[in-house]
Amino acid sequence: MPQKIFAPWDDPDEKPLIQFRNVTKRFGSFTAINDINLDIYTREFFALLGPSGCGKTTLMRMLGGFETPTEGTILLAGQDIGPVPPNKRAVNMMFQSYALFPHLSVWDNIAFGLRREGKDKGTIETRVQEMLKLTRLEKFKHRKPHQISGGQRQRVALARSLAKAPKLLLLDEPLGALDRKLREETQFELMDIQEKTGTTFVIVTHDQEEAMTVASRVAVMDEGKLMQVATPDRIYETPNSVYVADFIGDVNLIEGRAHQSGEKVQLIWAEGQPPLMATTQRNFSLDQKCTLAIRPEKVSISAERPTAANVQKGTILDIAYLGNISTYHVELPTGHVIKAQEANTRRIARRTFTWKDEVWISWTDTAGVLLEG
Repeated sequence: MPQKIFAPWDDPDEKPLIQFRNVTKRFGSFTAINDINLDIYTREFFALLGPSGCGKTTLMRMLGGFETPTEGTILLAGQDIGPVPPNKRAVNMMFQSYALFPHLSVWDNIAFGLRREGKDKGTIETRVQEMLKLTRLEKFKHRKPHQISGGQRQRVALARSLAKAPKLLLLDEPLGALDRKLREETQFELMDIQEKTGTTFVIVTHDQEEAMTVASRVAVMDEGKLMQVATPDRIYETPNSVYVADFIGDVNLIEGRAHQSGEKVQLIWAEGQPPLMATTQRNFSLDQKCTLAIRPEKVSISAERPTAANVQKGTILDIAYLGNISTYHVELPTGHVIKAQEANTRRIARRTFTWKDEVWISWTDTAGVLLEG
């Protein structure tokens, strides 16, 4: 039997674990959260993603009980958690500032919550060992927090948060202090733990790659509002606005005016240039201002003129070599700079194109997403 895809948000009979209902949070005259409605389901790994000051941490702090909504209701398993103090919620929070006990060893920091719950010695020993192994802290278990690095302290905080296996774990930029390689490994470990324990994870991050890697769904936020809530592939492939397209990953944005005939759209974009061709399910009025968003990997680069719906000639202005891929910045006669990406399957010495080369770039009429504005 094929494995059932995990998508409780598509099941009308599935009840959300967390429900935000018309939640607004103000600090004086500043609105940090603006009338948000959001459902998060059991066993989800849910990411709140956005730039600094967008409201994602405030949203998480309200879940943890450290802030209360100015208006609206937050339900956890059907219960209004507004009046419930943080220590009485079935929620654990891992703080960005680690919040470790300086006088306790790494081992005792991880064991702290289990001891408070009155767990027996054997259970505590086993669980702490599991956590130490998971976060690669075995050889630091007797050290105090000030005797280890910032990245290691963050891993202790993560281990302590996971030790009690809470129903809902809130993670505020949990991997920010880790170096890139360890952060990437820890992301997969986090996903593995989340799957094994069945705990619902809500992670706050400004790192798009992190959100796209770990999350079952991502909420992209800006200025206290939810811009789009969807699975990572939908956020990337079908963003609902120029803001989301631009915030997630690398993208080419070409502004123009729409001339639509059914699903086919001609984009009038530059004087004296033939229109660009795009396909859309949306309806645009004649001459409506719109933006074509195309990912660099969907733009081909070639020495000879190709046959495609959209073909442009330009000059290579810059090359970003990233090991596995190269991104070519191609300047068109109109002044537009379009990024095209190629996988580096050959050795660097045998690269096809270099700076100042004249090249052709092309893409299909379905490669981009046509967005309003």
